[in-house]
Amino acid sequence: MTVRQIIGEGFALCCAIMLGLAAGAVWLLPAVHFQRPLPWLAVPAGWLLAIAIRQWVHAKRWNAAWLAAFATLVACTYSHVLTVAVNLSAALGYGLIEVIRTAGLSMLLDLAHLAAGRVDVAWAVVGIAVAAATALRHSPAAPARRSD
Repeated sequence: MTVRQIIGEGFALCCAIMLGLAAGAVWLLPAVHFQRPLPWLAVPAGWLLAIAIRQWVHAKRWNAAWLAAFATLVACTYSHVLTVAVNLSAALGYGLIEVIRTAGLSMLLDLAHLAAGRVDVAWAVVGIAVAAATALRHSPAAPARRSD
């Protein structure tokens, strides 16, 4: 591998992480609105992440599949961490940012791990599988041909 390829793959990984974080944050909105966790949203999140990664981040099938699966895992984890932070914020009467700063990432991850049940894990696994399968099957848009 050349330095250019390594930098490109690192950038693709950073893009997948950012897309996963964005999907997890968007996932929090309906969960807060309905005041309960919505683990089944891992499936549409994985599907959308796979399409986005295959279209805009990486055109190679297997690399896109791994990146989409990882982005879906990041989205599921981040959604659970944010849900725990919102629940702590509501229970303690502090602001969300204050709870996140005070509790720290380690405590929020531990609490999210404790709060995650078998159903949450099962939906996350299904979402990851859907993301990988969609990234493998979905073909990126063909470049527009110029008519000269």
